[in-house]
Amino acid sequence: MGELIAILSGKGGTGKTSLCAGIATALAQQGERVLCIDCDVGLRNLDIALGISDLGALSFTEICSGSYSIQQAMPHPVYNSLYFLTAPLNCTSDAVDIQAFGEMLYRAQSHFNYILLDAPAGIERGFTLAARFAGRVLLVTGPDPAAIRDARRAGEVLELMGKGNVRLIVNRVNKKTVAAMGMTVDDIMDQAGLPLLGIVPDDTNMVLAAAYRQPLLGYTRGGAAAACRRIAKRIRGIPTRIPMK
Repeated sequence: MGELIAILSGKGGTGKTSLCAGIATALAQQGERVLCIDCDVGLRNLDIALGISDLGALSFTEICSGSYSIQQAMPHPVYNSLYFLTAPLNCTSDAVDIQAFGEMLYRAQSHFNYILLDAPAGIERGFTLAARFAGRVLLVTGPDPAAIRDARRAGEVLELMGKGNVRLIVNRVNKKTVAAMGMTVDDIMDQAGLPLLGIVPDDTNMVLAAAYRQPLLGYTRGGAAAACRRIAKRIRGIPTRIPMK
């Protein structure tokens, strides 16, 4: 059975969706069969980060309703083991049938090694919808105090939900800026209260790749793209060094 991984953040602007796309692409490059699901109902953007915004994709609610099968998820045009379901536009998170959503994910586990759920920022319904069924949670934060505080609060909510396999990813890390704030990555971990999975450097290529409608790992190899490949290896159980720690 495949593994369900929720990609969450306590606040907006952490780069969570870009990281979800980057990690999914890296897993596919490493030979895994991956399904990405945009769970940000009404504000979907994962297709942009994957470089497929000009292509039509089924929404996960169309699979939940039984109108289509999970095997009809859209294949990525470049990475042939990467598939995608978008979020519906004309409904709210409250309207999503939780039982049908869970049943869809269960079926997906028979066809994919990893299912990545890109949830909306914050700790409202979309957050809990994605986290509810996940066996592993990746909580994305920035190095700034507000993002760290919100990550800690999100971690507390996940703990109350009974989620024990939660790991922190610190995104948009500028070593000089973090040092100027008198902080280390260890300080960020301590303040967020979570173990570290990865550090992603601040990288303008994330924005440029989206602007040119390309997936990050197809646009560049270093910086954030290299960090996504290292994180994908750790998800697969392959030890890799965490730089800048």
